[in-house]
Amino acid sequence: MFSSEKASEKAILIGIHPTRPQKESISFWSEFNELAATAGAIVVATIIQPRDNPDPALFLGTGKAEELAGQVKEFKADLVIAAQDLTPVQVRNLRDLVGVKVIDRTGLILDIFAQRAQTREGKLQVELAQLNYLLPRIGDSALRYSRLGGGIGTRGPGETKLEVDRRHLRQRIADLKRELHEVETHRMVQRQQREKHQIPTVALVGYTNAGKSTLFNRLTNAGVPAEDRLFDTLDPVSHLVKLADNREIIFLDTVGFISELPHQLVAAFRATLEETVRATLLIHVMDAGSPNLFEQYTAVRAVLAELKITNQDIMNVLNKSDLLDSENTIQRLTKEWDAIAVSAKFEQGLTELGDVIQKKLAVSVKVCRLRLPFSEAGLLDLLHRKSRVLEEVFTAEGIDLLVELDNPLHNKLQSFIVDN
Repeated sequence: MFSSEKASEKAILIGIHPTRPQKESISFWSEFNELAATAGAIVVATIIQPRDNPDPALFLGTGKAEELAGQVKEFKADLVIAAQDLTPVQVRNLRDLVGVKVIDRTGLILDIFAQRAQTREGKLQVELAQLNYLLPRIGDSALRYSRLGGGIGTRGPGETKLEVDRRHLRQRIADLKRELHEVETHRMVQRQQREKHQIPTVALVGYTNAGKSTLFNRLTNAGVPAEDRLFDTLDPVSHLVKLADNREIIFLDTVGFISELPHQLVAAFRATLEETVRATLLIHVMDAGSPNLFEQYTAVRAVLAELKITNQDIMNVLNKSDLLDSENTIQRLTKEWDAIAVSAKFEQGLTELGDVIQKKLAVSVKVCRLRLPFSEAGLLDLLHRKSRVLEEVFTAEGIDLLVELDNPLHNKLQSFIVDN
């Protein structure tokens, strides 16, 4: 691997425009432009060709491909980014025609993930996804590809340049899988410890830039970075929180999803996303102010289905409700989506959200009467720290209590229970 300087690159966006509703088309291209900007590209031109199927050789028709070559020279563009996925043949032919780097939407998203990865596990997962994506696209043109320089589409995590030699690449993939297996083993041990102590987990999922990290911070005071940009959170974050009734839960902030999330990423991040699969409760954070609310909802549920999350308790939360124009609109959307409206930015609706979370997790809580002998009075401190004490009476025989116990405490204090 070689170091690669990060610099803005002039890009031309290309794509075909299959028959689709106008609103959906506008949102697709708006999001694609935002993805390019997020990667650090400066968009200097866009070529969209109305056609239902791409040309098998050049993606665009011959005339549009010639127009693209001319615009690359005119604008001195550094790369071409296709809005749809390209075959290795299309990449090679377009690159030969225009003389600059050519990447597609999947390569673009992988590049953004490479920039965002911070932890060792995140970097390993992103690089594995990138190399599995790159492997069939190298062919015999590795030398030509490497001579096109660094930048968008060629950099791995930590601003390193991706390996492009096929033999070395295969070995690197094997090394990454081995390292990831070690990391995943450690993660599994941590998860088993949580499950042993029966600490419930609440995972936040949602479309990228829906405000998950901001809401996560409001619920946990964790202080994780939360900026208004795509894929701001890549590495999962967990935080232990004590509820008002003294029960402990773990909140998980996860990577944001996007429509047609590259399968390479889903595969590489499967171990991380398994934390979501095993969560006690999922909170689907939705951007209430987005004009594409339904499309984003559908994209998230599609990824959850791919992860085989179909029968878990999922609670919808409409974030950014401050962007809605009236209270009537808020009420209509909350009813339509069976959701709770909040504004994490302005801390609105968080009390109601917290109450609902507690109620949903309370199904595992048992109300019991205990009698502690005075010789076991030391357990009082544990009960006040770890449970909700409803009544406490000192008698001649000992201390009588009415308490709410979770399963671990219920099992621990079984010998002192006089009435469930």
